[in-house]
Amino acid sequence: MNRRTTIRANNGVFKEVDIHADMPTADLAVRRVTYNLKNAKQLGVTAIKFIHGWGSTGKGGVIRVRVRQYLGEQKRKGLVREVICGEDFSIFDEATRRAFLACGALRRDPDLERGNNGVTIVVV
Repeated sequence: MNRRTTIRANNGVFKEVDIHADMPTADLAVRRVTYNLKNAKQLGVTAIKFIHGWGSTGKGGVIRVRVRQYLGEQKRKGLVREVICGEDFSIFDEATRRAFLACGALRRDPDLERGNNGVTIVVV
């Protein structure tokens, strides 16, 4: 089951999606990311935080690696504006500051400044 939270702010809508709660395969996790990205613009969502976990061994996790590879491809293709790894989600990161301009609700996210490599933020 996927957990979803949506927060509306003056300059954008922020959605949180837990894509790993039921321990899917990496392929299914990527399909969940694809689904949420495709529907984001139709629903007026500006930014999405994907919770993919960091791997049970602490060495990277297949879901995390595959999701981030996929999101990187989407950014290179110009289909998303920003991809911010949770460990980089900081007020000192340039991409994070640009994301704040697109979606002010990101400033209140509890993972800001926590170095959480189990999440990835995407600005659509």
